[in-house]
Amino acid sequence: MRPVNWLPLQRIRDFMDNEAAGGLMLMAAAALALVVANSPLGPNYFGALQAYAGPLSVQHWINDGLMAVFFLLVGLEIKREALDGELATWPQRILPGVCALGGMLVPALIYMAFNHADGEALRGWAIPTATDIAFALGVLSLLGDRVPVSLKVFLTALAIIDDLGAVLIIAIFYTSELSPLYLFGALAVLALLVFLNRSNVRMLWPYLLLGAILWVLVLKSGIHATLAGVALALTLPLDATGNDASDDREANSPLLRVEHALHRGVPFLIIPIFGFANAGLSFAGIGFHHLVAPLTLGVAGGLLVGKLIGIFGFAVLAVKLGFARLPAGANWFQMIGIAALCGIGFTMSLFIGLLAFAGNPLLQDEVKIGILGASLIAGVMGWLILRFSAGPPLW
Repeated sequence: MRPVNWLPLQRIRDFMDNEAAGGLMLMAAAALALVVANSPLGPNYFGALQAYAGPLSVQHWINDGLMAVFFLLVGLEIKREALDGELATWPQRILPGVCALGGMLVPALIYMAFNHADGEALRGWAIPTATDIAFALGVLSLLGDRVPVSLKVFLTALAIIDDLGAVLIIAIFYTSELSPLYLFGALAVLALLVFLNRSNVRMLWPYLLLGAILWVLVLKSGIHATLAGVALALTLPLDATGNDASDDREANSPLLRVEHALHRGVPFLIIPIFGFANAGLSFAGIGFHHLVAPLTLGVAGGLLVGKLIGIFGFAVLAVKLGFARLPAGANWFQMIGIAALCGIGFTMSLFIGLLAFAGNPLLQDEVKIGILGASLIAGVMGWLILRFSAGPPLW
């Protein structure tokens, strides 16, 4: 009998362990969506997304259901980093926190400057405030040891705070009419989850069962259903003692167990599915006027220019005023490159765009044009700057 060749399986494992893999999968899914949307399969593609499976369309199951799992992972990462990771102390939080603030404020202002005269378009002010961590870290990992580890830690911390800002923005500004009955039910379930946490319950199934009920209630309440994932994440207990790599610690921490279970499924399945379902843009009827529309320019300008000015500018202010220090081994050229990379706003920006213009496909298309174009340019620009930025400090 000939021995079984496990080399392909090992290569798959190696690929999935690569930091760039999640970003590459998302890029491939987005590219495939564009190809399918502009092929003879285009009508079938758009028709399948609008087909109903039970109470929701396929696209709604993806955006409200699968993305709730993505937001669960986001919430888990936020909690773990804040309690026991790169954001555990105030000195660690200051620079990424200040930069995240600048990276949300300036892009929003640039977007509003382009769209101040259009009340409907103004609903999308938050679209360019988000950074896609999978894409950005994927590009950064392609540079290998040309970039100090401290910069990767800084980008991760910045993106996590940025995600927290996006979650708050969605909860406050993109909530439809509230149903008091379902909202009260959701709060009651959330109180039960907090009670389980306070009672030091370590079994996972009660949290997951209540989390599923919470998702249904939040969906019916008028608040976007994905926020149920964040709420569930914040109630899962974390054992903040011992060695991070300890099997015992993971076994005793519901948060770590869920995060470990999701750390491959989300970037390799859920996010690519979301990208494939939402990046599809038919170029039929798309003209030059769409490329220079205020909404398109506001999104692209916010991501490309706003992120660069906001993140780098606020970093300069924080360091020069003595509130923070540059990441160890990093220089200002590299900080410019990181700020440029943060202009990749794919997943969360698309998500906010869909919420802002849920009933307007034309505006959704303009959002996609701005996001796709800006994210591509930001990725290339950030990679080039970081590729050639090693050297002495700028000042």
